[in-house]
Amino acid sequence: MDQPLSGVRVVDLTRILSGPFCSMLLGDLGADVVKIESPGGGDHVRTQGAIIDGMSWYFASFNRNKRSLTLDLKSEDGKAVLRRLLMDADVLVENFRPGVLAAMGFDAETLQEINPRLVVGSVNGYGSSGPYVKRPAFDFITQAMSGFMAVNGSEESGPIRAAPPLTDLIAGLYTALGIVAALRVRDRDGRGQAVESSMMNGMISMLAYLSAAQLATGQVPPPTGNDHPIASPYGLFHGSDGPVAVAPSTTPTLSRFLQAIGLSHLLEDERFDTNAKRVANRADLNAQIDEAMRHETQAVWIERLNAAGVPCGRVQTLGEVFEDPQVEAQEMVLDVDHPGHGTVRMTGFPVKFSKTPCRVRHPAPDLGADTDAVLAEAGYSREEIDALRAAAVV
Repeated sequence: MDQPLSGVRVVDLTRILSGPFCSMLLGDLGADVVKIESPGGGDHVRTQGAIIDGMSWYFASFNRNKRSLTLDLKSEDGKAVLRRLLMDADVLVENFRPGVLAAMGFDAETLQEINPRLVVGSVNGYGSSGPYVKRPAFDFITQAMSGFMAVNGSEESGPIRAAPPLTDLIAGLYTALGIVAALRVRDRDGRGQAVESSMMNGMISMLAYLSAAQLATGQVPPPTGNDHPIASPYGLFHGSDGPVAVAPSTTPTLSRFLQAIGLSHLLEDERFDTNAKRVANRADLNAQIDEAMRHETQAVWIERLNAAGVPCGRVQTLGEVFEDPQVEAQEMVLDVDHPGHGTVRMTGFPVKFSKTPCRVRHPAPDLGADTDAVLAEAGYSREEIDALRAAAVV
């Protein structure tokens, strides 16, 4: 079955997370992704996270739909192999610091000479220009420097990082989107181009109404925890057995919410008759809502509020998420057989296609498992492959 990117060959020089997430997305869409790893150890994530039957489930979750080729890119012979692979590739993905790929002998001009149709996708920390170009980047640092941590958390907690590595994932997602767009442009004019996304830029782009408010007023938005910065009521309210997340973000929804919990009269109260007043008097309003809701269970409120058309839900642990019937119906947990390592459970495909669905064509590969096959496809003879292996190039 053809997929959106069937027939696209990707040479993947990435490691850890932001780049491998990008190349995984391309692989999920049908691209043939050849992951190039250093002989001996390979991607550091191979030895991180929960390891069962010799397989890191962290690695498996971000490196499905790829083939692995080991290659010593510090050697001239290894670089020659890379040049040969790039001649027939559609995409090169890398997440080195800016300038590293050029220092290896693969600057923009050289890549264009090797293959004018090549799309080069780069994921980095801060972009390829500006005073921070040479700085090392890590998700925790770019969460802090992007302003995200300052608006996350509350006044009491102070700045708090998001648990998932958001800046890695956002940068990888944007780069994959850029690569697909660049391939579309190449369909029109026949030439490749460079595409770049950075962890810091990607996170800044996601600040939504927070960045809009700061740019409009010059005032720094304070952290508001589970409350909404520009709407009230909105957040976690407490039933008799635990919190319920409620998001009545429009006036009609708010009216239905207050009616469902027996507080319709509050809309006539001069302290709460506009959103601005409700935000200013948030603490008093939240206290009244908590008092009204504490006499019924989460289950009762979730059923009642959903019936009234009020967005709500329970705060679930990850264990509960992966047993949720909606998550199961959407196939957001996959059981993937990894020969020699058993079955690995991983998250599924968030993008659904009616005609060309994403699918797992290859489990995450063992280190170097596809070296011979990829080199043979590139035109290397059996004798040449044996010689490269004898010289520890592969």
